[in-house]
This record gives sequence, structure tokens and C-alpha cells, in this order.
Amino acid sequence: MTALKVLVTGASGFVGEAVVFRLLVDKKFYPIAAARGATRLNGLCPVQPFNLIHAKALPALDDVQVVIHAAARVHVMNETALDALAEYRKINVEGTLSLAQRAAASGVKRFIFVSSIKVNGESTVAGKPFKADDRPNPQDPYGVSKYEAEEGLKQLGRDTGMEVVIIRPPLVYGPGVKANFLSMLTWLSKGIPLPLGAIRNQRSLVSIGNLVSLIVTCIDHPAAANQTFLVSDGEDLSTTHLLRRLSKALGKPARLLPLSEWLLKLAASIMGKQAVTQRVCGSLQVDISKNRDLLGWTPPVNMDKAMRQTAGHYLEKQTK
Repeated sequence: MTALKVLVTGASGFVGEAVVFRLLVDKKFYPIAAARGATRLNGLCPVQPFNLIHAKALPALDDVQVVIHAAARVHVMNETALDALAEYRKINVEGTLSLAQRAAASGVKRFIFVSSIKVNGESTVAGKPFKADDRPNPQDPYGVSKYEAEEGLKQLGRDTGMEVVIIRPPLVYGPGVKANFLSMLTWLSKGIPLPLGAIRNQRSLVSIGNLVSLIVTCIDHPAAANQTFLVSDGEDLSTTHLLRRLSKALGKPARLLPLSEWLLKLAASIMGKQAVTQRVCGSLQVDISKNRDLLGWTPPVNMDKAMRQTAGHYLEKQTK
């Protein structure tokens, strides 16, 4: 039986690279990596340079049956572009749809789009997690761009018959994670006292292993066609408990000061850092029951194991 040919964009990034490595291990699929920058995948599978902004620089799709589109202009906390939405749209909307149009014209059967939970919104009320089929409510330029891409892909699917699968992850962590999660690892490893010992929110997050597992499941599962899925580790944590679990994984004591949330919010307001407080104190939960009911999928990687893998990789890097 001929292996299904799968092209993965963003293959030099955190998610895309992990997907390609998983496909190489599985040996069920024939992966092709599309990467803008340097990648560790050279010599392991075919690698194509590409650029979503220029139509002539899009990857070739000859005999490709499935595209996993993980490339994006990612969300940044301190956006400096004068027109942030326009900058996000260039890659996340226009670039995505150009690639999808080429995919449909080339006979690609299924297009898997790695979107963002920000399409659903920024926060949830306790006990009322986001669901995959909730009405979208994006509130920042990045979320809007991902939502517009989703809508464009759905229309293209209706027009051409190409199957579209949308996956919206929350915060993704794992070995090699960067940004805010890396900052937490650094603070905890150094034993820096943090005023986050009394946060009672609930947040969903997903390990790279669980996200990749769902993406790979959606490559050829018949029930995934034209569906939207949320994804998480299946266990929600407060910021306080997340830091304690990470500290345990690092083998370090958690130096968490039980400062009240209202004091944190007051301090953040004075410093103009309300967005940071929302991330630290606000809740964002997702319901992944649709994945189980429709695909028979549940998170295969235990959260503690995923955190140990993440912490172990971080500590290994610190010793080199």
C-alpha cells in the first residue's frame, strides 16, 4: 500500500516540525516539509522552501493528498506593527487561502488548518468551557485573522469539494517551547519568588504530543472531514497549580507568594499590563468531548509526563 503523501507547512516551527517527526516515526505517511527557515529535517525527508506572501514561492503539491498548514504569523504580546490586522492578514488569511486554492487545484483531498482558540475568544466563565461549534468571538487582530482564514477555507471547501479540518489549540507546550512558557520555566528554575500563589482560575493547555496526536488522527479519519476541533490535555489547571506542577517537574521548590488577585490586578492596571493579568488570572477552558465522540480520540500523553519531558529538555539545554 502506497503511503499517503502529506505536506506540512511551518516545518521549521514548534508545531510543524513535531508533526513531521511524528510522521517519520509512524512510517504510515510520506511527509514533505515546507519550511521558511533552517530545519533539522534536512536529510530526513524532502524539504521545500516556501513563502506564503508570494504565490510563486508556494510549495509544490504534486501528488500530495493532505496538507497540514501550521505556518502562520504568530501572536505576539507586544505588537509593534502600525496596522497589526493587515500584517496578520497577509500571511494568516491571504497566504493561507492562496495555498489552499493551489491545494484544491492540485487535487489535494484534505486541508488541515492549525488555527487558534483565540477564534473562540479570550476567556471563559467558570464551568462553561468553549466548545468547537460555539459562535466565534475573536477579540484581537491575530484571532480575527485566524477566524477569517477559517471562513475562507470553509467556503473554498464548499466550492471545490476539498475537505477542510480546523483545529484550535490553546497554549501549546513541550520540549523546546518558547515565549511565556519558557519564561515560567526560567523563573522557577532560578527560584525567583512569584506573587502567584493564590490564583483560582482554570485554564486548558495542550502538550505538543497531544496536539500532534490529534492532527495525525485527522489526516485520514473519515469523520474528521469538514469539522472543527478544540484540543487540550483534558485537565485544566489554575496558574498556581501549573507553576507547582512545573516546579515539581524541574525538581525545584515553588516559591509562590499568596498575593490576592485584586492586588495583582491593581498593580497591573497601574503599570498598564492588564492583558498580562488576564492571562495569569483569567480562565480559558475548552471542551474536547467532540473529539472523543466523533473520532474516538482522547489525549494519549499524561500531563505530568508532558511536563517532565518539557522540564527535562529545558534543564538539558541549561547544562550545554
